[in-house]
Amino acid sequence: MADRPPTGPHAGRRRVTRALVGGAAVLAAGGASAWYGLAGRSHAAGDPQGVGPVTLATGRDTTHYLGGLLADWNAEHPDQPAELVELPAAADEVHAQLAGELSAGGSRFDVLNIDVVWTAEFAARRWTAALDEAEFALDGLLPPVVGTGRYDGRLYAVPFVANAALLYYRSDVLAAAGEQPPTTWDELARQARTLAPAHGLGGYAGQLSPYEGLAVNALEAIRSAGGDLLAGDGSVVVDSPQARAGLEFLAGGVRDRWIPPEVLGYQEEESRAAFERGGLLFLRNWPYVYHEVATAGSPMAGRFGVVPLPGPHGPGSGVLGGSGLAVSRFSRHQRTARALIGYLTSRRAQSRVLTDGGLPPVRADLYTDPELTARFPYLPVLRTAILAAGARPSVPQYQQLSLAFSESAFEVVSGRRSADAALPRLAADLRAIVG
Repeated sequence: MADRPPTGPHAGRRRVTRALVGGAAVLAAGGASAWYGLAGRSHAAGDPQGVGPVTLATGRDTTHYLGGLLADWNAEHPDQPAELVELPAAADEVHAQLAGELSAGGSRFDVLNIDVVWTAEFAARRWTAALDEAEFALDGLLPPVVGTGRYDGRLYAVPFVANAALLYYRSDVLAAAGEQPPTTWDELARQARTLAPAHGLGGYAGQLSPYEGLAVNALEAIRSAGGDLLAGDGSVVVDSPQARAGLEFLAGGVRDRWIPPEVLGYQEEESRAAFERGGLLFLRNWPYVYHEVATAGSPMAGRFGVVPLPGPHGPGSGVLGGSGLAVSRFSRHQRTARALIGYLTSRRAQSRVLTDGGLPPVRADLYTDPELTARFPYLPVLRTAILAAGARPSVPQYQQLSLAFSESAFEVVSGRRSADAALPRLAADLRAIVG
């Protein structure tokens, strides 16, 4: 749920998209109205002003930082304690358990730690309560992440963890060649094609297996080339020269083999492992990799660096990951739930999200804090990446959109179909999904 496998939003996403509505074909028959028909029954809401014990439902806390945060809250609020409810590690199972409880109008969960791509769906299904923006210190957060919590002009989730991808590179290899890290696609391709083989390395890896990770990689390439999937008004714009250029950049890398063929099967952890064991010159991945690769004993410790993703003519466009905190519409203690969210997004708590949890915070000032940047030297680069990143399409049908997009992108990147052939069909599929 914060782009940190196995709890990241990309783990198992392909399975959940199939399970949610049985595939895009269900939607194709009725467009957007079919999706809203699946939203199900309406249930009585909880108490917006209720005060009392609350639960925080989240995917498994693999770094065990949330317990300490809630312990501090409970010490200060003994009459309104917060209980941590850890759901499974895989995102599809988290989604399934939350959906099962909320679709039945259950009040077991009060605060929901949800993937940024679930915000629109949960709001449209009337599972989460709209929030008053004045109640939260949003002006202290990184501006792009605030938008991930909005749907249809209203706030439904307060950003809790931010994320954007970085380009990892072998600093020792580039230094030996007298080269700087790439800032454009041409430089990336040249170095991957020429320097990597000279050192027995693969040139570049992202996450090109047909799942949500590929949807993000492909969307980054498309947006870097000036295209997109949907326009601001929600219309489908993927059948464009810019989208073709973005997909063809990745397809060309596979075809010319500076992207090794095995990358077509990589998700986050496979690509991270390949870089950490010294098999790659470049890696596109999330910030959690920095902690893994920099750890003492890692073969790459002290031999790598990070820069923002490159684009055709300069910096590229990233895609925001992370999670937000929402209030269940069925919670009986929503006032306490909102107060807990305010605490969890405070500077003190957000600092611990980074230091104890190893996750990127949402508060802007932490990225320039001297003590934190000394301890986490990638923070300035990550800040640049987040500020240049955009959210994935904010539509309730995102799971179905992502499935259609990732499968079409895989056809192009793997060379099974040209972008000229794939994009018109993808555009028709997306129109059927989003209406």
